[in-house]
Amino acid sequence: MRHQDLKDFYVTAFQQDLLNWFETHKRDLPWREDNNAYRVWVSEIMLQQTRVDTVIPYFTNFMREFPSMEALAEADEERILKAWEGLGYYSRVRNLQSAVREVVESYGGVVPNNRQEIAALKGVGPYTAGAILSIAYGLPEPAVDGNVMRVLSRVLHIDEDIMKPKTRKRFEAILYELIAKEDPSSFNQGLMELGALICTPTSPGCLLCPVREHCRAFAKGIQTELPVKIKKVKQKLKRLNVCVIEDEKGQVLIEKRPEKGLLAGLWQFVTLETEGETDFRESGIGELSEFSESLSAQSLQGPVQEVEHVFSHLKWKMDVYRLVVDHDTWQLKNLQKWVNKNEIENYAFPVPYQKIIERQL
Repeated sequence: MRHQDLKDFYVTAFQQDLLNWFETHKRDLPWREDNNAYRVWVSEIMLQQTRVDTVIPYFTNFMREFPSMEALAEADEERILKAWEGLGYYSRVRNLQSAVREVVESYGGVVPNNRQEIAALKGVGPYTAGAILSIAYGLPEPAVDGNVMRVLSRVLHIDEDIMKPKTRKRFEAILYELIAKEDPSSFNQGLMELGALICTPTSPGCLLCPVREHCRAFAKGIQTELPVKIKKVKQKLKRLNVCVIEDEKGQVLIEKRPEKGLLAGLWQFVTLETEGETDFRESGIGELSEFSESLSAQSLQGPVQEVEHVFSHLKWKMDVYRLVVDHDTWQLKNLQKWVNKNEIENYAFPVPYQKIIERQL
């Protein structure tokens, strides 16, 4: 029995129009050079929360660094974090390496070709599993991401909140019937491409859309009202004082972030959280003095730079100071170390700290 949402819907015509358009208009992307499961996997993990144009150079570099699953499985974490530096959401690459190690050890280096096994790998959710199975293995498995939900919300006039898990499940059920069984790879990629290039969040290019005649929302003139999506939670503001500390030898002090939590395991300059507009000369020196006997408010320069960085749930406002200290009087705490300035590129820093490096070192 046909899914209720597909009642009176011309499935075959929709499939053919989408496939024809994709064949002609698909972008030349490096992960489309072949359907190698490892390359598809890496690209899909990178593309989570990140724009295609941003991902392209990262993907090319990552595949040069780790051309095989064995190479990634054997790499040390510092190296993979450096290759990922700037992409953000670093748990993605940690989970990727963990899952790749499992594939190498348990599956002989061959990515599983069934949903049960592949979905059990760390960091592989329903979308990633469907993308790999359909693109790499040609299996008629749904891959439901934001682009796909937006397209189908409009084409089929589905006005349920796409942020709810049950709505995603509804789209997955629809796609099991809607997907082109003879070419699920091109069908799924076509839906994603359509959402990225034509059926965009705002000002969709309906006049250029290859499936416009099938689109129920367009027929009713309500395409811009869909999809339904709940408002995001307001971002929390966190104020940080960052101190670029150098010694008389020209070395700079860096410290490693905790192994769990936001930006886990990456490097940063000495960073102290502050309440409100508290001046670092008043609050920061007191905290730093436990590591050096010679500090005073007069020792600080700045703020010499202000940096703002926005995460999905959080906004950092950072005031940057400079400080020169006596190397011998500074008491290193755990996870702190002195490094030469020309060696700092060997360490993986979050994006806001990269902005500081560009200006201050």
